[in-house]
Amino acid sequence: MSKKFPPISPKIPQMLHGADYNPDQWLNHPEVLEEDIRLMKLSKSNVMSVGIFAWSALEPEEGVFTFEWMDQLLERFKANGIYAMMATPSGARPAWLSQKYPEVLRVGQDGIRNLHGGRHNHCFTSPAYRERITIMNQKLAERYADHPNVIGWHISNEVNGECFCDLCTEAFRGWLKEKYGSLEALNAAWWTTFWSHTYTDWNQIDAPTARGENAVHAMNLDWKRFSTHQATDYCRAEIAPLRAVNPELPVTTNLMYDYEPVDYWKFAEAFDFISWDAYPTWHDAKDESGLAAAYAFNHDFFRSVKGGKPFMLMESTPSTTNWQPISKLKRPGMHLLSSLQAIAHGSDTVQYFQWRKSRGSSEKFHGAVVDHVGNEHTRVFSDVTDVGNALEKLTEVVGTSVRPQVALISDWENRWAIKDAQGPRNSGIHYEETIQSHYRPFWDLGIPVDIINSESELDSYKVLVAPMLYMVRAGVGERIEKFVENGGILITTYWSGIVDENDLTFLGGFPGPLRKTLGIWSEEIDSLYDGETNRVVTTPGNVLGLSGEYEAHELCDLIHLEGAEALAHYGDDFYAGRPALTVNRFGKGKAYYVASRNKEAFNTDFISAIAAQEGIEKVINTTLPKGVTVQLRTDGEHDYVFVQNYNGAEVTITLDSDSYEDMLEGGKAPVQLPLSAYGVRVLKRAAR
Repeated sequence: MSKKFPPISPKIPQMLHGADYNPDQWLNHPEVLEEDIRLMKLSKSNVMSVGIFAWSALEPEEGVFTFEWMDQLLERFKANGIYAMMATPSGARPAWLSQKYPEVLRVGQDGIRNLHGGRHNHCFTSPAYRERITIMNQKLAERYADHPNVIGWHISNEVNGECFCDLCTEAFRGWLKEKYGSLEALNAAWWTTFWSHTYTDWNQIDAPTARGENAVHAMNLDWKRFSTHQATDYCRAEIAPLRAVNPELPVTTNLMYDYEPVDYWKFAEAFDFISWDAYPTWHDAKDESGLAAAYAFNHDFFRSVKGGKPFMLMESTPSTTNWQPISKLKRPGMHLLSSLQAIAHGSDTVQYFQWRKSRGSSEKFHGAVVDHVGNEHTRVFSDVTDVGNALEKLTEVVGTSVRPQVALISDWENRWAIKDAQGPRNSGIHYEETIQSHYRPFWDLGIPVDIINSESELDSYKVLVAPMLYMVRAGVGERIEKFVENGGILITTYWSGIVDENDLTFLGGFPGPLRKTLGIWSEEIDSLYDGETNRVVTTPGNVLGLSGEYEAHELCDLIHLEGAEALAHYGDDFYAGRPALTVNRFGKGKAYYVASRNKEAFNTDFISAIAAQEGIEKVINTTLPKGVTVQLRTDGEHDYVFVQNYNGAEVTITLDSDSYEDMLEGGKAPVQLPLSAYGVRVLKRAAR
């Protein structure tokens, strides 16, 4: 049965291709604006994001609006079959606003208010800021919400940052009052008897800063939750006047790679679809495919956060950046590969920052489709056109998604709590790297993965991977227990089941609510010095068929068996012989516990063995060379298979059938499928 999500806009039901476009920088150069239209069409670009930082050009002084240039731009778009994501300009405020309403400028952790400048230097709580952007958005909506070539709203830009002003502090207190109801409940949740920090008046509570309170971990967690709430509430306030004029026009904002301060699980609820900005740097890593897997992980997250709904790659670079430590050029083939990587994991667009290079200021050397030379006769423009041509051939992929059998928990609140904890390793707890190390083997095998949080539904998955699930919020342990009892496979690790949602430790033994499911008791955990290792020695004849030894480093959990079976033991130190890998048969399922942080070889062999034993389907039933992955989108009738080579040399893979159609080259794909250096092939088959 065919199943597709609707396109981002019914006005243009095809793959979107375009860029951030800043014509307000070129209003004194009309010949440039006319040439841009010609180049957009030549590059097969069909959607531009406009007005992102154009507040000064739209409202040069308070109450004076100059929309005529935007009117003319949209009419040129309409005449040439180009569409627009209409942006609100709140990502950077005009100088007159900062001068007249200084409360809009943020206050840092040091208590000092910022001067005007930069981006996102505004307080989300400020009534003056909210009032002025509401007026702006009302004007934009009244003028453009029903324009035939406007397909959606792009709210602000890379929303981020905290403010520690009096307005935000008072809002924090109000948020806490609503959450806890009483100081007694707050003091109990925060364990404020520690260091005699009990609060007796709400006005005693300030935002946690380096010059004030920062040792109450539950308070730190609540501040981060509040910061997410405040950013989300601000965006909802921006969206309200837009929806009031045309509630059918979808709304998004561009999120960022691996961004920690805002909980994207909560933040994403405000938007109709997800957009994010990806700037891969494979050529900066010795293991290019390792970094490619990290970006694949983020693509999977942004697809998963809206239940598999295709997302929008809002920003990428056609070649270089100007803000990374080394601004390396993309090698031949890399741009098409990086663009189709996003499509493979669920994007229905490829957009760039930026369309035309700025002539001055901080982004004048950031990569763009159109270079300072101003024409199409560049390698980068040719690469962009290649992507445009490829996307035209993938129209039927629009709206398809992924239905993985594997889910991996990446939870913002858990991440915050782990990184705030003092111990067991303050020199690097490496939560993000640990998550990635458990994702990478599935990527290598060509097994799709959903990235979920602790509160996501589990019923549709065969395997749940939950590395370092330090925080187990109320009800989570019970749902995981039910998942395993009903036949699911759980994989979790050391430093799991330690605290509840208030960062209070579980009493009665770790891993707390997971103890029964895992069949173990964690008595203590050993932190190894950098360079220090232990051996993980597999048990002969273990059920996974693992053999030999592996290397553990950094963290070793000392556990007791309470019904689980040991599949490996430590080989060294005073805990030699203690279990290092266990499995507990629980109900119809199994729960695996990895007691030590192990080097890459262990995760590769361990996860490969589980995938084989549990019959987890690979996209293509074949052995893939290192650095090659295969990902899948499907509508239930047809599978769209993306074969990607992240090596700087040509490789050949063996397909498992001769019935694949080559969507980019045409005709049947050969069983011995060659992939050029940084090459990508898109194949079509009947759904399996």
